[in-house]
Amino acid sequence: MGSVRWAFPCAAWRPCREEWLLAARLVQPEEKDRIGQFAFARDARAALAGRLLIRKLIAEKLCIPWNEIHLQRTSKGKPFLANNVLSIHSNYNFNVSHQGDYAVLAAEPELQVGIDIMKTNLPGSSSIPNFFRIMKRQFTETEWVVIKSMSNEWLQLDMFHRHWALKESFLKAVGVGIGFNLQRIEFNVSPLQLEIGKVYKDTKMLLDGDKEEEWIFEESRLDDHHHVAVALGKQEGFGQKHSDERSGKEK
Repeated sequence: MGSVRWAFPCAAWRPCREEWLLAARLVQPEEKDRIGQFAFARDARAALAGRLLIRKLIAEKLCIPWNEIHLQRTSKGKPFLANNVLSIHSNYNFNVSHQGDYAVLAAEPELQVGIDIMKTNLPGSSSIPNFFRIMKRQFTETEWVVIKSMSNEWLQLDMFHRHWALKESFLKAVGVGIGFNLQRIEFNVSPLQLEIGKVYKDTKMLLDGDKEEEWIFEESRLDDHHHVAVALGKQEGFGQKHSDERSGKEK
């Protein structure tokens, strides 16, 4: 059983009422209630798509019937499989993300995994320079140099979202909460331009100034606007080294 990477174009999903009710019946009541709290239909569709991707994964890869799958969340909201599974599957790790036009999933049989997707959008009513000033503390000086080295504001914003996806993927992989200081992690992105449909593994991360050789970051572009980052690390590693900062997160 190998790695899994899925992307579902949830923005193009337009279920009729009967299809929506059927899909909602396939998830647990508490999941359905959580999805019902979204203010916008597109967000509810994306959230439901993410939950269905998890269930499809578990049914197909772990051979657990859909009606027997039991998901729970950590205290910080990260989903995990609560079923008793064979010891050979005890380290099976999965993560989902939804933003923009897609819901995405990554799963690994042995590694910690976190996935994040970001769609490059203009920042509401704020100008891009003002948006960057507001977000200044989220990146290191070196990262800002790379972001602002792009030839125009749109490409700078695109590089901003690429860095953001990388940071989120790592935080989700290790289960660190929102109190984590994002300047502790720094990414040296490579290459600067990503082609649509290709997977890159050249970007490196520094944690507290030290290179983290044991972490691999997969990057890809689904289209001109969507960046996907997948963080892969050993099951022990960061979680034991920083156990006092453990929590969980799903976006």
